[in-house]
Amino acid sequence: MKCATRLSSCRSSVISPSSHPAFRPKPTLFPLDRRRHISAYGYTQAKALVYPNHGPPSDTLTLHTHSISPPHSNLLTLRTLAAPLNPADINQIQGTYPTAPPFTQNLGTPQPSAVPGNEACFEVLSAGSGCKNVGKGDWVIPRRTGLGTWRTHMQVEEDKVVKVDRDGLTPEQVATVSVNPVTAYRMLKDFEDLKEGDWFIQNGANSGVGRAAVQLGAMWGLKSICIVRRREGAEGDALRREMLELGATVVVSDQELLERDFAKRVQDWTKGEKQLPKLALNCVGGDNAMAMAKTLAEGGTMVSYGAMGKLPLRVGASMLIFKDLRFLGFWVSRWGDRMPEEKKETIDELLGMIREGKLKDVPMVDVPWSWDTGKDELVKAVQGTLEGFRKGKGIFQFGDT
Repeated sequence: MKCATRLSSCRSSVISPSSHPAFRPKPTLFPLDRRRHISAYGYTQAKALVYPNHGPPSDTLTLHTHSISPPHSNLLTLRTLAAPLNPADINQIQGTYPTAPPFTQNLGTPQPSAVPGNEACFEVLSAGSGCKNVGKGDWVIPRRTGLGTWRTHMQVEEDKVVKVDRDGLTPEQVATVSVNPVTAYRMLKDFEDLKEGDWFIQNGANSGVGRAAVQLGAMWGLKSICIVRRREGAEGDALRREMLELGATVVVSDQELLERDFAKRVQDWTKGEKQLPKLALNCVGGDNAMAMAKTLAEGGTMVSYGAMGKLPLRVGASMLIFKDLRFLGFWVSRWGDRMPEEKKETIDELLGMIREGKLKDVPMVDVPWSWDTGKDELVKAVQGTLEGFRKGKGIFQFGDT
């Protein structure tokens, strides 16, 4: 039974996001009391996307309604403000990702089910008496992956989340900081000792990770060669301009990357072999990645953090023997679980950059989720992330839930 009494709405005090044209006005953040659907016994009514088995999102996802009891001891009751739709989330639903949220009946589902989603910004609705560091009204994010964030509300132990300073930030900025920007930051910092004036090269440059890497590199005085998927006409020209404005030094298409003279062009851009890229960031694989590897300086490193092309890396022996190249991988989920304190420090630094306007948001496509939003609308949005060119990252924007 939904609470019949509502307080008048008011706008939360937040700074607007970047002026990127993909941004639109966000749903109003309602006061805490207005946002709660509470039964006569103090139970919070909640909805969650769940799946009882792996498969295509359109076949497996359902919308489940359940109740959350008042928190006690070290428990927190949270309301979700924003939650992105990442490729890894889809892979977990499909059963093709190395980790996945657990299948349980904790939410009262007819059969054991899991809640997808790894990133989110939550607001604390209420806290148990044993909670020490987090209280009502605070914003928090998951401490580890696999929390299951595609839901209106949830209840967790205090140590499962990390408090963030919400001042000057929007929910979507907080919700999207812990995967893509952290991945870009760590790859630029941890694999090569890059100094001001050094070059790096990356494919998937207009992805969330790629955009963060471009901006971070520019802040740190690095030069970048950015590979993007080929787009025709005005659309391709607009993307190239956008990447240059973010701080890229050179922007080329994946078609140009595969041309025979590309390595020579890189030497021309970098003014000779002594300034060739020391680092390559790869999220595509296949011939695309190998073409980037051919441009690396002797002793350089390629870091793979994705495989969107679903093709293997065919590394030639000469790259290993004569150029002494390193081919390594980076999985931010494993790194964050192993280095929780360093992860928090990285997130705090990135949020500081965002707050100061130094790190711009990625283009986003809002997926509104209110109490009356139906399953079909939500599942359609999830399934849409599997399509080709998209205008931006999908993100659930929670309204009056």
